[in-house]
Amino acid sequence: QVQMVESGGGLVQHVGSLRLSCAASGRNFSRYALGWFRQAPGNEREIVAALSRSDKVTYYKDSVKGRFTISRGNAKNTVYLQMNDLKPEDTAVYYCAVNSRALFSGTLYYRIEAYDYWGQGTQVTVSS
Repeated sequence: QVQMVESGGGLVQHVGSLRLSCAASGRNFSRYALGWFRQAPGNEREIVAALSRSDKVTYYKDSVKGRFTISRGNAKNTVYLQMNDLKPEDTAVYYCAVNSRALFSGTLYYRIEAYDYWGQGTQVTVSS
């Protein structure tokens, strides 16, 4: 069982920055594909960013391209989401996710069903 703990959420002003962290207990992420999702009130959970096992391939939702960056920590058991130039429409609960069954190093995973471990979620609120 993988336990993942998120941190870094909070209240920030428009165009501010936050860095979300997600650490796994007792597991090394190095062979896993990773993702960040978010869910705003009344909306479905959606993917924001994804990272392949190899770290060489990334995906970003169109509305966050150029502002958000997903990365894997040097210790390989942490995943980050750097969020810059935040906008009120970025307000949501953010979740990190792990796909421990990813077979190919360069593949990205977009669907919720592809991920088998999730963080508890961290609230990000952007004021206008």
